[in-house]
Amino acid sequence: MDPQNLNKENEINFDILPSTKEEEEIVINKIVSFNNLQEKFINNNLIFNNYIIKDCDEIIAGINSVITYWNILFISILFVDENHRGKNLGSLLLRKVEDEAKSLGVTLVHLDTFDFQAKDFYLKHGYEIFGILDDCPKDHKRYYLKKSL
Repeated sequence: MDPQNLNKENEINFDILPSTKEEEEIVINKIVSFNNLQEKFINNNLIFNNYIIKDCDEIIAGINSVITYWNILFISILFVDENHRGKNLGSLLLRKVEDEAKSLGVTLVHLDTFDFQAKDFYLKHGYEIFGILDDCPKDHKRYYLKKSL
């Protein structure tokens, strides 16, 4: 039998609808429950480690990170204003969240960055590339990096 016909025979019509906030929470709870059956959570709370550095009242650098359920640190944003790069502010912020995470038993950290951002910065700090997404955005690369703490 032709595989394309098999797919059509087994096709069931469902409605795809926008979800409400409450329905979004239901979906999140379902995946969390499934994940917890596969590998028990080490902690049941997300721990957010977000910091900024100010010059007077102006934010010149910041980091947003979270320690997830399996004690894995994910760094979502690390930014240093162009006028303040080269002053080790990024290194200070990175070390701050890594040290805090390590003190809480975290042994793995991961993040992603683009070829026009800070790949070399992270490599200099002991991160290694474990994946590359080409053409993200077009003609650029997105790098996925990790580090054992």
